[in-house]
Amino acid sequence: MVKFISQQLSQGGGRARVRGMGLFLRLLVAAGLAADAIVHWRFAPDMAYVQGGSIDGDTLFRIQAAVAAVTAVVILTYARRWSYALAFVVAASAVGALLLYYYVDVGAIGPLPDMHEPVWYSDKTISLVGEGIATLAALAGFVLTGPADRGARSRAREHASPF
Repeated sequence: MVKFISQQLSQGGGRARVRGMGLFLRLLVAAGLAADAIVHWRFAPDMAYVQGGSIDGDTLFRIQAAVAAVTAVVILTYARRWSYALAFVVAASAVGALLLYYYVDVGAIGPLPDMHEPVWYSDKTISLVGEGIATLAALAGFVLTGPADRGARSRAREHASPF
């Protein structure tokens, strides 16, 4: 995907395509994080009885929902490398946690409760697909907003400088 986008940019008219692609990627990231936030918020009350750790399961799910929701707003507001990096970390960690706790019974880890749940259902699929799409789109956004944007900002600062 990144190679295709790079080829398209090198053929001219790249700046308009980057803006359009950037908006598309930001919407994908935000939608994926929104799905993650909604599923975690809805299931938070069910996690109140999870054993182990000093952080309750419902609190952990509410924190994940809030972080995903705030990150979705951030990515819609700021199309910067740091916002894509933040979205990538939030979404990828959610994918990793979901898959780890599905396949492995790791027990309570420090303050985290034993979240092992070897059962699969549709809301878990929605969460995984949303988190996966957000992870990949955030990675693509991070790559695409790389050096070209930094060079443009540097040139803009040079022109704005009175010296």
